[in-house]
Amino acid sequence: MYIVTNRIKLKSGFAEKMAPMFTKGGATQQSKGFVKIETWSVTNHEEYDELYVHTYWETLEDFEAWKTSDAFKQAHSRPTNNEEQGESPMLGSEIVIAQLQTTLEK
Repeated sequence: MYIVTNRIKLKSGFAEKMAPMFTKGGATQQSKGFVKIETWSVTNHEEYDELYVHTYWETLEDFEAWKTSDAFKQAHSRPTNNEEQGESPMLGSEIVIAQLQTTLEK
């Protein structure tokens, strides 16, 4: 299993507002190899918010197929109308891809 984490740095006050956008369901759930999405709000920064969006995939190829799909492009598109678009709360992001090695559950 692969876990793809998007570490998103946001203006203060936006992590809590944005987190539900990633878990509302949609095309990602229908993608081959998709397992789940989790969002984590990092709490050790005072000057900005940090939101980690973890997507779990059966294979790296499944994630790559999602990343290059039309559904991905549509989900990540922003309005072209300047009135609708507004100023982005995003300050930056980083993608981290990890392969699950071991796990222990109750």
